[in-house]
Amino acid sequence: MKFTAYERTLQGTGASRRLRGAGKVPGIVYGAGQPALIELDHNALFFALKKEAFHSSILEMELGGNVQKVLLRDFQLHAWKQQVLHIDFQRVDESTKLRKKVPLHFAGEDTSPAVKTDKCLVNHVQTELEIECFAAQLPEFVTIDLSGLVKGQSLHASDLKLPEGIKAVKHGTLNPVIVTATVPKVEEEVAPTTVVAAPAAKTAKGKKDEKQNKK
Repeated sequence: MKFTAYERTLQGTGASRRLRGAGKVPGIVYGAGQPALIELDHNALFFALKKEAFHSSILEMELGGNVQKVLLRDFQLHAWKQQVLHIDFQRVDESTKLRKKVPLHFAGEDTSPAVKTDKCLVNHVQTELEIECFAAQLPEFVTIDLSGLVKGQSLHASDLKLPEGIKAVKHGTLNPVIVTATVPKVEEEVAPTTVVAAPAAKTAKGKKDEKQNKK
């Protein structure tokens, strides 16, 4: 994806506030040289952030007539307004080794034995995965094949077959669950309870009538 940024000379809270009032977003580009202050058109950036590829792939940023390859690193949104407050990018080249969370796309679960035969429920516990690779190998997303999933099976991060040159980032001994296949719970039918009505008590008037008849 390609986008356009503009050089920003002023910085500080007041300058950033004026930029936002003018429909711009302040930002910074760092890595591989001196950091550069930039500004972007808010509306164009707001809609770009809705695209999955903008978050997980190498981007081409045009700045001052030059095109640089960058990676989105962070952005801040307003607490309740649909407004981007600030954005950070990192310069990269093909030899840059990086860590990045990428989306997981799942395929084949409808034809897996777990779903097709055993009517299991497939739960996507994780929808993204942190990976390590060179910038040139960074995928927009990683597809996980679930066609072999069976009843009761849980796929962990270590079970995933990732493309060559890409590996999942391990945090100590953690091996998070990515997908589970569980049998849906069947609710037991409760037999209806028959309620026997108690005999109606005699009214005070009825008792009075009985006494009069006895007399």
